[in-house]
Amino acid sequence: MRITIRWVQRHFEYVTAQFALLCLLSLLALALTACSSSGGDSADPESSSPATVGAPATPTATPTPAAVAETDLARVAETYTDLYFAGVGKSAYAFLSKRCQAKADPAVYSAIIEQAAKDYGPDHPATDIHATVSGDMGRVSYKVKGLPKFDQQGQPWTLEGGDWKYDAC
Repeated sequence: MRITIRWVQRHFEYVTAQFALLCLLSLLALALTACSSSGGDSADPESSSPATVGAPATPTATPTPAAVAETDLARVAETYTDLYFAGVGKSAYAFLSKRCQAKADPAVYSAIIEQAAKDYGPDHPATDIHATVSGDMGRVSYKVKGLPKFDQQGQPWTLEGGDWKYDAC
């Protein structure tokens, strides 16, 4: 192959055209990226990027360990109440603390739960549940739908082996 001035000129024009095309595509990509990110004046402030210069970072709401424990305790108390009025004594007994289980015979406790279900029926969920936690102790207040005499204020619960247990015995 002979390299002539004509070949160098053509090759130079080809490389220059390729380079120009590459630059144009890069600028187009940059422009599209800039258009797709929030500029701060968009109608949807929630979609703005926290990396936007001059915009303060919006902290995400992370629940505290106490809030998580309170939510867990409220759910456990609700489940216990459902089991109680459904007459599921064996399962409700499992929600008792070790201290309460030591004081309550499982058969007698189950009979009490079954009688409550016969007397009142299963449609009495806990409502307006509020739980507070301090360490491994918790208190739950709630209303029992249709049975105000069973409403609870500050019902004691204890954390045993990572599980909340009913401790009012």
